[in-house]
This record gives sequence, C-alpha cells and structure tokens, in this order.
Amino acid sequence: MHRIIYDCDNTMGLCGKDVDDGLTLLYLLGCEDVILEGVTLTHGNSSTKEVYDNTVRMFNTLGIKNVPVCKGNDTVCDKVSDAAIYLANMARKNKGEITLLATGSMTNLYEAYLYDNEFYKNLKNIVIMGGVIEPLIISGVKIDELNLSCDYNASFSLLTSNADITILTGNTCLQALFGEEEIERLINIKGNKVIDFINENIKGWYELIYKSFGFKGFCNWDCAAALYITNPELYETKTFDIYPQLEELKNGFINIKSDEDKGYSVKIPLKIKDLKMFNDILIKSWCNIKNI
Repeated sequence: MHRIIYDCDNTMGLCGKDVDDGLTLLYLLGCEDVILEGVTLTHGNSSTKEVYDNTVRMFNTLGIKNVPVCKGNDTVCDKVSDAAIYLANMARKNKGEITLLATGSMTNLYEAYLYDNEFYKNLKNIVIMGGVIEPLIISGVKIDELNLSCDYNASFSLLTSNADITILTGNTCLQALFGEEEIERLINIKGNKVIDFINENIKGWYELIYKSFGFKGFCNWDCAAALYITNPELYETKTFDIYPQLEELKNGFINIKSDEDKGYSVKIPLKIKDLKMFNDILIKSWCNIKNI
C-alpha cells in the first residue's frame, strides 16, 4: 500500500488551463493500493489561490471527503503556509512511510524543509514531474518548462537534498499521450459520475490542444508521475548523477553531464513501455472511485 501526499497545481476545469493534475488526483482516489493522505496545493498552472479554490470546488462537486486539502504560498515568505506545515508534520510523524508526489512548483516542499530541516529525510521518497534533460518539442514547437523553473530556488534545494528522488521529466511525460481513442472510450462510458465530470472538464482542453498543435488529445504529464509510483514496471528507468545549477534551473534544465566528481543520485524513467496499458490502468482507476 502506498501512502501518498499529493502536492499539485490543479486547474482542471478552468478555461485554457491544463487538466492533468485533476486527472492524477482522481487516479489516486480510485487506485486500490493508494492511501491519499492529503492534497497540498501550490502555484504553477495558476496562482495558489485559484488552484486551491478550484480544488475545493472539484471536491464539493464530486462529494470527495476525508482528504485534507491545504493551501500553500505563491512564494516562500515569513508566514509558513498550511501546506508546508502539513507536509512537515506528516513526514515527521510517519518517518519513512510517506511518498510525496509533486507535480507543480516545488515551493511547498522548500517551505516544509525550512520549517523542519529533517523534512526531506523523513519522507520515504519523492516523485516529481518536472524538468527537461533536452529541449521539449511538440509538433515542431519548443515548449518552456514550468514546474522546476517557476521556483528554481526551491527546486535547487530539493535536487541537492540527497533525498530518494525520482524525476519524471517533460521529455518522458511527453510519451503519456491520452489520445482520440481514449477520449472516445470515456465518452462511451455512461452513468458514472466521475467519468461524466472528466468528460465535461477535459473537452475544452483537448479542443485547445487541437487548435494549437493539430492533434486530438493531450499529454497526461502528471499521471505519468503517479503511475510510476503504483506501476514502476511500465517504465524503463535509469539512475543518474545530476548536477543542479541555479542558472540552468531557471529554464528547468537538469544537467546529467558534468566534469564534476560527484553529483546527486536520482532515478529518471526514460520510457513508457506500454502506453495502452498505461491508459487502461488510468481509466479503470477513474471508474473505480467509490462513495461519491
């Protein structure tokens, strides 16, 4: 059983905003071998306030209860956020038991570390979605990295912590295509409240992607990080020494090549072996959400 706290920037349902955090949240809620210990909210896709309000609205719409939801700060500041305190306290009370899945900015993680310098060590492991190891290209268009670059100081703190870290880079997550076939499968599922919610809230996003890039579907970036926790066998993964530099992290770049003697060891999944199975697992979990 995986005990997970999910730190994210959920904008699913907001006009022109990505949907993958919300889909990941629903995946975790429906996954039989996951205990979702809490959701901490950060900035990235939008401001922390908008992300928090949107997530509360999503929970109320679907009747999701008994999962703590904590709001973070948009920047590290003197007033420690509820999210950072929750993260630090949960890690301290459950040493070596909590997996932290982080798919937005790393601000809440950094604040939790400043609040309790043992925070990173107290976690079982950390799985993040973010960063690039080479330029990120979609349909010939270079895409800017977001999650590590939007608070690069926080990212630097995490990546140099010597914690047990797995990084799902944008390059790998680009393989996590939720395409036309999967969209049609969802449309054809009737009488399921969660699937109805998903269909309603992803439509505007995949229509926007079609206008921008010419294909019907979208990259399910954050779900790729969640499935690595529950189904690591779906990935080809290598261990790298990385050499974080603040200037490079301003662009989300993760340096895996350096003349330095020693870097920081992390795991980086490089390939999703079976995309059909990946999407089958997602859809099954969404359909599996009970008690709402």
